[in-house]
Amino acid sequence: MTYSQSTQALFQPVTIGNLALPNRIVMAPMTRQFASNGVPGQDMADYYRRRAENGVGLIVTGGALIDHPDTSHMENVTQFFGEAALTGWANVVAAVHEAGGRIIPQIAHIGERGHVGDYSETEIADIVQAFAQAASEAKRIGFDGIEIHGGHGFLIDQFFWEKTNPRTDRYGGDTAGRTRFAVEVIEASRRAVGPDFPIGLRFSQWKMSDYTARLAETPEMLEQILAPMSEAGVDMFHLSTRRFWEPEFEGSELNLAGWVKKLTGKPTITVGSVGLDGGFAKPDGKEAGAEAIGALIARLERGEFDLVAVGRALLADPAWASKIRDGRFDELVLFTPEAEQTLY
Repeated sequence: MTYSQSTQALFQPVTIGNLALPNRIVMAPMTRQFASNGVPGQDMADYYRRRAENGVGLIVTGGALIDHPDTSHMENVTQFFGEAALTGWANVVAAVHEAGGRIIPQIAHIGERGHVGDYSETEIADIVQAFAQAASEAKRIGFDGIEIHGGHGFLIDQFFWEKTNPRTDRYGGDTAGRTRFAVEVIEASRRAVGPDFPIGLRFSQWKMSDYTARLAETPEMLEQILAPMSEAGVDMFHLSTRRFWEPEFEGSELNLAGWVKKLTGKPTITVGSVGLDGGFAKPDGKEAGAEAIGALIARLERGEFDLVAVGRALLADPAWASKIRDGRFDELVLFTPEAEQTLY
């Protein structure tokens, strides 16, 4: 196997904690509603296996719901509790590992209630424990780490955002208060899995309800938010942006992943339209080639971030990573909305 010299940086090995990865390509978490009664079936195991056997370095599953009544009202989203669901996840892990891949679940509480002031401190403690239990189960059934979902307006992010967190107790009021819930989730998860099991955190400025929302207007504000979580036990940060090439703050070309690596010193994953227009695909969407990815490769080569997450492009083409590696750009299957209708 050979790959284009221009994409070589994507195919260098990297180690995060004790997690050794063969390359820098991550399958971004994409929540797919194909799990009957919350149980991942053989079709889901095959879906992730196809990406692993085609060279994806790390797979992050779509959101898997922790055990709490208010976590989500969405149908057919995977659960991460109960014997049937956990058995299904163990089958997914086995399939990915048999294909030589690495996989971590994204454990999540969507926060359907939508108003963090409605949660009592007792219920918050129960949710923290539910995250820790999910982390423990992930380790038990053979996952290679976990990712905690702290972005996109989900529950943890609802605590972060002043607009959705009116609390005046220790879980609100200022930046330290608004990050306390996340810190407790990370600390409890770390206790549950021990010091060597990788823990990632998904973080975003934007919300599903507001693409222009910002938690931090300056790097100093961002550091105040993230430093306590870094210290609590996060091994890597997964920074969700809609377009990886956009700078996060004025006066610097660094994107969000670049800033978080600079501020925390922890490995970061960039994401945002990689493989779509302005990423690997040319702007006209008709042709893809190595010359179209210069900006991303240059950022990776100079260490702005450590890994690159690919979402919709990998959803459309399970062989995306191997085609990029081998320079088969003319064979790439470009994303269309129809790809979301199947679990292929």
